[in-house]
Amino acid sequence: MSSETTMIAEQCRLQEWAAQIRDCQNRPDGMSIVSWCACHGITKANYYYRLRRVRKACLENFSEEIPLRQIVPVKAGFLQSDEKNGSIMQTGLDISIKGVSIHVTDSTSMLLLTEVLKAVRHAQ
Repeated sequence: MSSETTMIAEQCRLQEWAAQIRDCQNRPDGMSIVSWCACHGITKANYYYRLRRVRKACLENFSEEIPLRQIVPVKAGFLQSDEKNGSIMQTGLDISIKGVSIHVTDSTSMLLLTEVLKAVRHAQ
């Protein structure tokens, strides 16, 4: 079997496993992973092996798609602070990663936070 054929077969297998994982994650409330696996003819160990392989493939593809240095545009509306009695009060969560500090509040956009964390993750 050629290298290209092997890669195509692996991609097809990973796509099939990803569909199974999505199906398992959308199983009925109260149904355990073990029960779901039994209904679908796979062992729990095999399910978790497939989950690890799919996650690994996703992370490898994800890291290839994002440039090493990325500028995150920030709209002025995202940069807000609460003022009370003339002083600025900032309640929320402070995150420090790789020398970068991020202040997150309940009004922080999840889209903005996701993009910032992606950029920080790949910062050197």
